[in-house]
Amino acid sequence: MNRNALRIGDALTWLALLGGPLSAVAALLAGPAYRGSLLSLGGAFLVLRWATFAAMAGAGMAVLALGLLWLGGARRGRVLAAAAFAVNALVATPPLYLYNQAQSLPKIHDISTDTQDPPAFVAVLPLRQGARNPVDYRPETAAQQRLGYPDIAPLLLGVPPAQAFERAERAARAMGWQLVAAAPDALRIEATDTTLLFGFQDDVVIRIRPNGQGSVVDVRSLSRIGGSDIGTNARRVRRFLDRLASS
Repeated sequence: MNRNALRIGDALTWLALLGGPLSAVAALLAGPAYRGSLLSLGGAFLVLRWATFAAMAGAGMAVLALGLLWLGGARRGRVLAAAAFAVNALVATPPLYLYNQAQSLPKIHDISTDTQDPPAFVAVLPLRQGARNPVDYRPETAAQQRLGYPDIAPLLLGVPPAQAFERAERAARAMGWQLVAAAPDALRIEATDTTLLFGFQDDVVIRIRPNGQGSVVDVRSLSRIGGSDIGTNARRVRRFLDRLASS
């Protein structure tokens, strides 16, 4: 019984140890393969999905191996099985977290600090030709944003608009965005941000208006494709406003 447990436990351990890195490679290459036009978006997501399933299966095999090796009394084997579980769990956790976020966050891709009068895109419009998501702001988006991201609001600065514009432009450049237009006369900045793995392009417009002796800054971030951004645009707006407020 113990010998059989050891043999099965060892086999499961090595399968999990081999499958974990392979799943990690597949998951990491899905995005670049899409960016390089080697896979369609649906194909890339399919690779990511199956890599996650494989890692989950690997983690399950590692747990089973731990039990069998414990029965067989193989201490060294248990260490390898624990390592196999850790590798597979590490691979599976980020996609599972993103899936959970997709289920819990609003299924929107357009975030604005001003949901009544959102900043309008001008300079980036030619770049969005063929984009799946239109630039028209929908009332239902505002309602979902208020429920899911109630903290997203305009930023008040105690400096004149011209100075606020300079600070906003510096902050946008510091974010690593590709500036499309910086119009001081119109107090408007437009830029494009590209995500790391999949290379999704999201457009940003920053609008500055006088507010007494100071200024009010509004930001809008809009994805070109995708129904749900999994909170990406909201995080981008928050990071920009935090950087601008502390500059």
